[in-house]
Amino acid sequence: MQVTVKPEILSPRVKRGGRMFDDEHLDILSHILDDFIRIPGTSIRFGLDGIVGLIPGIGDIIGGIASCVILIAAWARGVSYPVIARMVANVAIEVVVGSVPVLGDVFDIAWRANRRNYALLTGSMYEPRKHTRQSWFFLAGLCFFLMALIVVPALLVAWISVHLFAGIFGMDVPMSPRAR
Repeated sequence: MQVTVKPEILSPRVKRGGRMFDDEHLDILSHILDDFIRIPGTSIRFGLDGIVGLIPGIGDIIGGIASCVILIAAWARGVSYPVIARMVANVAIEVVVGSVPVLGDVFDIAWRANRRNYALLTGSMYEPRKHTRQSWFFLAGLCFFLMALIVVPALLVAWISVHLFAGIFGMDVPMSPRAR
């Protein structure tokens, strides 16, 4: 007698972490961190991340660590690496800009990295190609911006140096034919 065995088919999205990383829990977490308190009479909302960010020095770091829960959930749920990189960039932007006194706190309330990351997580689970493509474009734009942050000051320092040395040593700075 021949026995046939049916193979077990596993889902490509393995849910590690049990119910801790369910959509409902992550939605509540992002809501608590970013927008559960409303200022009466306005549409301005903020959460614990905005409140903790007011603590000088460590507030934004604590908020960034709390934001990592959604990043870990995305990794555990099998979200593509470009989307995870975009989520990391969202948290990094929030922590770095949020560390600027007063203006950083206003930015932190407006940026809402946790809500953005939750939307990326759920969207990438249901439309993975769309969110991966958008994340690649975001990362390319971010790299271009970071390169500009390096190149523009370097060019400015070079230009100032040339004119400073020319002024000190009495040399003429060569100009392009169009500038004459």
